[in-house]
Amino acid sequence: MLLRNKISLGTAIHSKNEREANMASGPTPTPPTASSGMQNNVAAALSYITIVGIVFLLIEPYNKIRFVRFHAFQSVFFAVAWIAFWIVWMIISTIFAAVSHGASLFITGPLSLLLSLGFFVAWIILIVKAYGNQEFKLPIIGDLAAKQAGS
Repeated sequence: MLLRNKISLGTAIHSKNEREANMASGPTPTPPTASSGMQNNVAAALSYITIVGIVFLLIEPYNKIRFVRFHAFQSVFFAVAWIAFWIVWMIISTIFAAVSHGASLFITGPLSLLLSLGFFVAWIILIVKAYGNQEFKLPIIGDLAAKQAGS
């Protein structure tokens, strides 16, 4: 009986070593290959984060892809237009406030909120359209972006 247990134990150890050897000598999984980057629609949608759009205009391969370049330029132009609009709007609001002794706040305050909401909705629409592989052009800015992107 003791001999039989010894043989059984020896066989178990031997079969365990064989399994480990077979596992080590079996085909090793190949590591995932390096991808060529993100898809164009994702890059175009991300370019509406203005800093990212500027980066995409500078780095390859995105600065070679017309679709991504268009959305990156439109993003930059949209941000510049937004900033320029707000500078002009603040000057106009300040003048109205000075003339009306602050009473214009009841008009310019809600109007400022509506304009902010309008710009935000336009920005979201641009992101969604870019993600949907659509080249959605804003009236003036879109033509400038298309020209810069090389259409």
